[in-house]
Amino acid sequence: MKFGLGFPCMSLYPPTLQPWEAGARGEDLVAVARRAEEAGFDYLSFSDHVVMSAEMEEAMGARWCESLTSMAFVAGATRRIQVYSSVLVLPYRDPVMLAKQCSTLDFMSDGRLVLGVGIGHLEREFEVLRVSRPQRGPITDEYLAALKVLWTEEKPRFEGEFTSFDGIVFEPKPVRKPHPPLWIGGNSPAAIRRAARFGDGWVPWKITPEELPACLEELRAQPGFEARDRPFDVVMPGTIIQREEGTQRVLGETVIPEGTREWCDVVEANARGGATVTSVTLGHTPTLSAYLDKLSEFGEEVIGGFSQR
Repeated sequence: MKFGLGFPCMSLYPPTLQPWEAGARGEDLVAVARRAEEAGFDYLSFSDHVVMSAEMEEAMGARWCESLTSMAFVAGATRRIQVYSSVLVLPYRDPVMLAKQCSTLDFMSDGRLVLGVGIGHLEREFEVLRVSRPQRGPITDEYLAALKVLWTEEKPRFEGEFTSFDGIVFEPKPVRKPHPPLWIGGNSPAAIRRAARFGDGWVPWKITPEELPACLEELRAQPGFEARDRPFDVVMPGTIIQREEGTQRVLGETVIPEGTREWCDVVEANARGGATVTSVTLGHTPTLSAYLDKLSEFGEEVIGGFSQR
């Protein structure tokens, strides 16, 4: 089992917000990143919204830092831990520019980028960015194919409905070959097909460990999946956020495990279901200092315990 930490302060999302996050500054973020690395976390994850619609501000918060900028900052402050977008809304980004940003980050961090992508959902965000929301699925599929061409071909050439390029060279290539791992988010049949076709991992949303085996059976049955030659990761959360998809209407209390025993139970359930990565949101702490202590405790008692199995 690998462990990813949802990096705090990047978004002030009410269900998981801690009182010290709003006032945190750059040096505090560096302290968190380095402590997480010392504690043995494999990944730091960064969520993604460019703008937030005004009617959703109360439910989701106004602050959503740009993920690639955040990942580059943190990668520069650490040495081992990987940085992972969880998940970047791919239709918002020009694929050539995104490919260059990602390959540069991967080059400068010595191969520590994991690119998680999804199709997005927030209607107002699509409108502001002038991207077709109804076409977000086909756009995502095409952009994924274009990214792979740019990262792997000596003279990249691509002709599609939404992007085209020819007669170019593209450097630097990513350090990790053939390209950084691509983790695909989403639960729909299209998302499962996308993960099987393009992905090196799958990031389901609001699927329980008990439901996971059947979903993985469907994913692995997709054409061509068995022919893949790279490891395939499955990312499951440790926290249960009970909110309605889209509207963010509260359906129940957010459940964040507390203490070693609860966390170990969650990780074991995820592993039984077929997950290879558990995404961690630590419980509420009153201060940054308390949060750093909790990171160290989690590393020693949970990560350390599972690494010895």
